[in-house]
Amino acid sequence: MFVDKDEEEEEEEEGDRPPRGFFDDAAEDRESEEPSKESSKGTSQADDSRGSGPPMRFSKTCLRNFFTVVLIFIYLLLTGVAVFLAYQTISDFLEKLNHPVMSVTYKEVDSFSPPGIALYPGKARLLSCRHHYHDYIPPLVDPGTPQEGDCVMEDVTYVGPFAEQRMKRAVVVRGQQDVRNKEVIFMQFSHNETEEDFSAITYMLFANFSDLIDSANKSEFMRDCERNYSMWTFSGGFRTWVKMSLVRTSGKNNEAVEFRQETAVVKFNDKRPESERTNQLFFAVFEWRDPYMQEIRLIVTANPWNSVAILCGVFMALFKAANFAKLTIQWTIKMRKRHLRNKTRELNQIQ
Repeated sequence: MFVDKDEEEEEEEEGDRPPRGFFDDAAEDRESEEPSKESSKGTSQADDSRGSGPPMRFSKTCLRNFFTVVLIFIYLLLTGVAVFLAYQTISDFLEKLNHPVMSVTYKEVDSFSPPGIALYPGKARLLSCRHHYHDYIPPLVDPGTPQEGDCVMEDVTYVGPFAEQRMKRAVVVRGQQDVRNKEVIFMQFSHNETEEDFSAITYMLFANFSDLIDSANKSEFMRDCERNYSMWTFSGGFRTWVKMSLVRTSGKNNEAVEFRQETAVVKFNDKRPESERTNQLFFAVFEWRDPYMQEIRLIVTANPWNSVAILCGVFMALFKAANFAKLTIQWTIKMRKRHLRNKTRELNQIQ
């Protein structure tokens, strides 16, 4: 890998050198004839060799040391780059593994599964619950009095799942499903506002009303729903129009359902006699916002094979750099030994 020019020059000199004793006779004859001339010539050659040899060898040694330092620096640079690439690759893989990317798609449907609308009226009384279509709700007739309804309902009593663990009563209504015909559910409640400082009714939405009907323990089912779903409220004296949308999120191990809502609140113009206005009226309308169901999938973009391929390339580069450094060190030691050997030979010749 590394070729020494001094070694080649030594081999060439040895190949061109004549056999020993070839000029012995001629030298003897010429010694007797020209002793002074031969002596002066030998002295001048010795001076030339002393004047030209050491500086040339010194310059070659400096170049060798310089290139050795440069090669070691290149090795360290390659090693640093390879280590950085390995660290960056592993960090990116772990980052993508712990933070999956969300893929959002919209699926168009003709109808939804009827959701469960759990209402917590407290001391309020449900006066009516009816289905209407095409966003049309007929004018109110005798508001504040019970009216005939057509909703499917279930009464469930259970102990709350949180710290207070108080007894709760929920009126669960089978929700709307025909989104193409804009089916809505209109509810009316009555409550004596003089007993409380604030008047509101809490409600909760869960995915399928049929899950409650098919459940063996309805109280436990409602406890789990309250633990996993959010609660909302609508106030008295207003008509609260709730437009719902369904979001399904598929994770690594399970699937979650979430409802998103848009609400519009309109004030109720109470035309009842003054004596009947002590009972405040609540109005709520539930409707699907649009025929699209949003599906969110968590996708892990980390590809282990790409990371393994990059790491293999990094380790191969490290191996090549280590081999290169090994050869460089061997070559440096060899040059050092040869330099010491040549220096010893020159000192012996001078002596």
